[in-house]
Amino acid sequence: MNLHDQDEQKLFSPEFTKNPYPAYERLREEDPVHQVRFPDGQLGWLVTRYADAEAVLKDPRFIKDFSKLFGGSMDEMSVFAQNMLFSDPPDHKRLRGLAQKAFTPKMIEGMKPRIQEITDELLDGFEGQSTVNLIDEFAFPLPIIVICEILGVPSKDRDKFRIWSNSLIEGTSGEAGVSVYEHMNEFIRYLGEWFAKVRKDPGDDLISRLIEAEEAGDRLTEKELYGLVSLLIIAGHETTVNLIGNTVLTLLKHPEQQHELCVQPELIGPAIEESLRLNGPVEFSTSRWAAEEIEYGGKTIHRGDLVIVALNAANHDPELFDHPELFDHPELFDIHREKSAHLAFGKGIHFCLGAPLARLEGQTAIDGLLKRFPEMTLAVPEDQLEWRPGMIVRGVRELPVRMG
Repeated sequence: MNLHDQDEQKLFSPEFTKNPYPAYERLREEDPVHQVRFPDGQLGWLVTRYADAEAVLKDPRFIKDFSKLFGGSMDEMSVFAQNMLFSDPPDHKRLRGLAQKAFTPKMIEGMKPRIQEITDELLDGFEGQSTVNLIDEFAFPLPIIVICEILGVPSKDRDKFRIWSNSLIEGTSGEAGVSVYEHMNEFIRYLGEWFAKVRKDPGDDLISRLIEAEEAGDRLTEKELYGLVSLLIIAGHETTVNLIGNTVLTLLKHPEQQHELCVQPELIGPAIEESLRLNGPVEFSTSRWAAEEIEYGGKTIHRGDLVIVALNAANHDPELFDHPELFDHPELFDIHREKSAHLAFGKGIHFCLGAPLARLEGQTAIDGLLKRFPEMTLAVPEDQLEWRPGMIVRGVRELPVRMG
């Protein structure tokens, strides 16, 4: 099936971004492995059914390092691609192993008191305010402070990180027409200066440990250091910003479940999982390329073809469970829903390294917010909310809330 040109243009449009789920439903039913031209002009395949999506994410025949297929050298901006997200084994295992040291279960458990402290401090600032933009004043600062403390970079520079992160993820120019390229150069310069400081005076933070590994020999190259740290800064807060924002918005649209969560805080874990499934903070997987000819969904994917998984489409697939009767009405929010094997954090070897941290931050943030402000409501009509553009994250730019 080929969508008409008019329908094709609607994919990735602002209208689609506001509510992509009807389009996803149609694609799952009519053309689950759909050839499409993505916003950057590349022709590729969009995978929307759960079974296909899970299989693609786990299939080693889909690779992340396109230079293996196309050869050639990448430009200087490729320092941001020298990380585990865009690498394949054996490099992937080595890079992930280095970063994993900061995200062990013991380390995450030990961070609970600090995350609670940051949450409480941010919520203290809302006292006496009638309306708050929860993205700027809560959902963004919480995870960026946490990841800055893990890495050892100054949290006072968090607004810079936000500008650079938005520019890279959304592919948009910033204020005064500053280009994505300029923002990336600023980010590179910042990291270079910080690495120089750490080399002179290392601490007990992750960047210090990564630099020590780099200087120990064949563990980490200079470009890999830039790539890994930039990934951790960006991915280390973006997922949680939108997890918190999307969860709050969903609860405000379902006040009965918001109230239920207030009186039954033990449901916070299932509520976060349901939010991740219903309206996950990462819309699409990062790019993969077929290393050989592969059959999926009745389509022949040729060697070198680009393949992207629509994670949120897969998470609404009624066939997510082996027993579909347990998954009635996947478009509905239900904090009592049986836990699903959603793909919000991916699957396979590229499963999100920071998933346990994001879950902890999300649970702590929403639980704290509801305890302090159980009567909060949306301060503007929902249709006035602006969804962020781009092919990666799903979240609103601002979330004005009456604190009640």
